[in-house]
Amino acid sequence: MKIAVKTLKPRNPLVAPAHFRRAGSHRPGPRFSRQEGQRALQREMKQMTHSP
Repeated sequence: MKIAVKTLKPRNPLVAPAHFRRAGSHRPGPRFSRQEGQRALQREMKQMTHSP
């Protein structure tokens, strides 16, 4: 007597790597704007010290 086992539908091979990468939007987050603000402040302070 043979046992028949139903096979599951094959999974999409591209889904697992995407889940591991935690793929998301390509927009910069709040950290980017905070760092950019700090850089701008440093540039302004540098200009103030070098200007006559």
